Amino acid sequence: MVNIGNDWDEILAPLFESELYASIRGFLKQEYSTKIIYPPMHDIFNAFKYTPYNEVKAVILGQDPYHNEGQAHGLCFSVKEGVQIPPSLVNIYKEMQTDLGIVQPNSGCLTKWAKQGVMLLNTTLTVREGAANSHSKCGWQQFTDEVIKILAQRETPMVFLLWGSNARSKKQFIKNGNHLVLESVHPSPLSAYGGFFGCKHFSKTNEFLIKNKLSPINWDLNE
Repeated sequence: MVNIGNDWDEILAPLFESELYASIRGFLKQEYSTKIIYPPMHDIFNAFKYTPYNEVKAVILGQDPYHNEGQAHGLCFSVKEGVQIPPSLVNIYKEMQTDLGIVQPNSGCLTKWAKQGVMLLNTTLTVREGAANSHSKCGWQQFTDEVIKILAQRETPMVFLLWGSNARSKKQFIKNGNHLVLESVHPSPLSAYGGFFGCKHFSKTNEFLIKNKLSPINWDLNE
C-alpha cells in the first residue's frame, strides 16, 4: 500500500483501493522490473508528501516527469540539487524574474515551493527513460483527474496554474468558483513565447491569496 504520511492517505484511500490504481500498479511493476523508469519508485508521490491536502494554496500542473537520468524526483518542473536546470524551468525562472524581480536561482530544486503549499503535480506521474509521455495512457491521467476533482471540491480558495495542453485539459474539473484558474502555454522553449512569457502567474497567484486572507508564496529560492 502507498503510505504518503499525511492527510492525503485518508483522502486518496478509495482511489488507491480502486481497480484503476490496481491496473496502474500492475503496469508499473512490469515497467520498473524490465526498463529504466523515472522517478525512482519511492519518489512517485512526492507531490503529495511535500504538500498535504489541507496546506495546498496553489497547484502547478505539468505534463510528465523529466525522462533523463537523475532529473525527476516527483515534483513537476523540479530537479534534484546539483542537476543542471532544464530549459522549461529556465523559462519559468525568466518569467518569475520579469514578474517579481527575483534573481534567477542557481538550483532547480523546487521543494521550497512545495513546502509552502504549492503542489507540484504532473498529469502523469512516471515515464520511461528517454520517452516523453510513454506512461500517459497507463491510467495516470484518470488518476490525476480524480485528484484535481478532490482539490477543486475544497472550499478554501486556491490557485490552479495550468501550463500546457495536458494541464489545461483538467480545467473542466475545476467548477468551484472559490478558486482561481490561470492558464498558459507550456514554458518549454518550443512554446514559451506563445503566451507563457508575460503571463504574470506568480504575482497573480499572490494577489489572489492575499485577497482571500491567505499568506502569499515566497517564490524566491535564493533566500
